[in-house]
Amino acid sequence: MALRFGTSGLRGLVTDMTDRECCLYTLAFLRYVKTKSSPRAVAIAGDLRKSTPRILHAVAFAAQEEGLRADYCGFVPTPALTVHGLASDVPGIMVTGSHIPEDRNGIKYNMPWGEILKADEEEISLRYRALKSEEQERIRQGSSAFTDKGDLKPELSPALSQDNPAARRDYIDRFVSFFLPGCLDGLSIAFYQHSSVSRQILPETLRALGAQVVEVGWSESFVPLDTEAVEQTEQLSEWVTEHKASALVTADGDGDRPLVVDENGKVVRGDVLGILVADFLEADSVSVPVSCNSALERSGRFPNVNRTRIGSPYVIESMLDAVRVGHQRVVGYEANGGFLTATDIGGADTGRVLRALPTRDAALPIIALLVKSAKQRQSISALVSSLPPRFTQSGLLREVPMETGKRIIERFRERGEEVVTQVFGETWGPVEKIDFTDGARVTFSTGDTIHLRPSGNAPEFRCYTESSSEKSASEINQAALGKIRAALDSSLLP
Repeated sequence: MALRFGTSGLRGLVTDMTDRECCLYTLAFLRYVKTKSSPRAVAIAGDLRKSTPRILHAVAFAAQEEGLRADYCGFVPTPALTVHGLASDVPGIMVTGSHIPEDRNGIKYNMPWGEILKADEEEISLRYRALKSEEQERIRQGSSAFTDKGDLKPELSPALSQDNPAARRDYIDRFVSFFLPGCLDGLSIAFYQHSSVSRQILPETLRALGAQVVEVGWSESFVPLDTEAVEQTEQLSEWVTEHKASALVTADGDGDRPLVVDENGKVVRGDVLGILVADFLEADSVSVPVSCNSALERSGRFPNVNRTRIGSPYVIESMLDAVRVGHQRVVGYEANGGFLTATDIGGADTGRVLRALPTRDAALPIIALLVKSAKQRQSISALVSSLPPRFTQSGLLREVPMETGKRIIERFRERGEEVVTQVFGETWGPVEKIDFTDGARVTFSTGDTIHLRPSGNAPEFRCYTESSSEKSASEINQAALGKIRAALDSSLLP
């Protein structure tokens, strides 16, 4: 499978992410950046996958080839690298596959002012294709910097400088300087470390704000924690009970997607977490993907709500539109819980300012929810219960080729209600509408929703459901996945 841009960054199988390919894409990115600014350095960092150090060297080589200093920030969260890049006015490159399995990896590219958007991806891909042709000529001439297998020749591999501590320091300071000292006093937090690049920096930040933190679940091997489809809920709940915690929190592999488990051991869905955090920040405009919980609108807490396609670039574009029309406190989030801010936001009772960070972050939503809980003296479960009773669930079918997933959606687009009836029968009643903003989102007359969407960078097919009860949302999700699988096996769907 060739490398490709997905919902957030470039991704592919580790076997496809050769030094040559990573270098060519990075060269394409850096040359594109130079058409927009005049950088002297590029900040680079990575997650804790086994393949990441090798790819970091390929990225550093590309920076060297472009005459740029590689500002190596070590193994820090993606949002920490972004904060550092914004403060230093330099582009940033994060080597990470986020939450996907370890046999895959990826690269996230940031302009000096923030995450690349879809138009940027097109420009980078255009330059990559030109560089690929040039590299093929070097291969024919025997002057390539890479072996036949695509490995960077050992004598050309640059040494990475000692970690720049600024990225780590500035990320912690971002929260310590915004929230009041001691704002988490009295809270006992369990932090699930696993293999997240946030497993040390986030507990340190929570402690700096007054929380008592117990660390659990350190893993030497990579754990592909998907915050939209959490698979080890019993273990998470047991840790909450064992440590009498107010909550258990963690982040995914690169620290831009949060996971919160309440005091009862129950996972707080990312799109519910987002509503509570947006409310805490008193947002006047919220941008979210179409797959997020409709309790956002039903809550009536926000003057402006915008729905987008799935992927942080689309959320960012929507947020920037909201800024352009005059909204003052503009935020966004995704169903995975990653939270973004497009404007500086002042603390209502502190006067302190949280600088805009238009990329997904796991730390802000975790800390904001804990502060909200402590300030209002309400448990996390009580805060969740204050929202309209809409419940979402997500699941996926693995080993469904991306092209197959795309053809499934096209079948729904071509034949609409007919295909819905063939695949799902009358199980959930008549179809009220089908939304093709991103995938196929089917809303039934009962108010229940099934949203089908193929992955953009992995052989997976996702299903999101929404209903008036948690049990119903879960049951519909499992049933819908089963019906999709049956339809695939029977060739009813391609």
